[in-house]
Amino acid sequence: MTPRSLLLGAAILLAPLPALAADWEVDPSHSSILFSVEHFGFSNVQGAFRSFETDVNFDPEDLAATTAKVTIDATSIDTFWEARDEHIKSADMLDVATYPEITFVSTGVELTGENTAKITGDLTLHGETKPVTFDAVLNKLDANPFDASKRNAGFTMTGEIDRTEFGVDYAAPAVSAVIPVTINVELIGPAE
Repeated sequence: MTPRSLLLGAAILLAPLPALAADWEVDPSHSSILFSVEHFGFSNVQGAFRSFETDVNFDPEDLAATTAKVTIDATSIDTFWEARDEHIKSADMLDVATYPEITFVSTGVELTGENTAKITGDLTLHGETKPVTFDAVLNKLDANPFDASKRNAGFTMTGEIDRTEFGVDYAAPAVSAVIPVTINVELIGPAE
């Protein structure tokens, strides 16, 4: 994969609400936002946000204009234990009644290798906005195997969020303050 392809891919991973250039759309059945939380050093609890929107605004002829945004429904948190989920949604932690959304808006893409990049952006969580950086990997950008009129692009972003920097400090550091996050996004767009 060429650096140009990676930049194109990394840039379309996330995007803002304006119209979708080039008709790229997120495939929600093959996209996910996952995280892990260490519990007193005894275990790692896995979780996901079940509901989110990733909007794409991208033009392969003007890569510098590419932008990105993810909006997460904070109430859709799922750690596979309902009582824990309700506590995380409470004012002790995410306070979803006051802050129902978590957003990430990209501010820059820096190539770090042929298929890798750093994506920097503003994360808004619990009413606080802070800059964060994710490592991105372009998994594949190729023709859709079931529909020759389309292309698919797949990405994985990884990073860590220190929840205490956003005012979510309940039980930290016994319950880990630094949360590893993995975002998988598959996009479908027009064929070349």
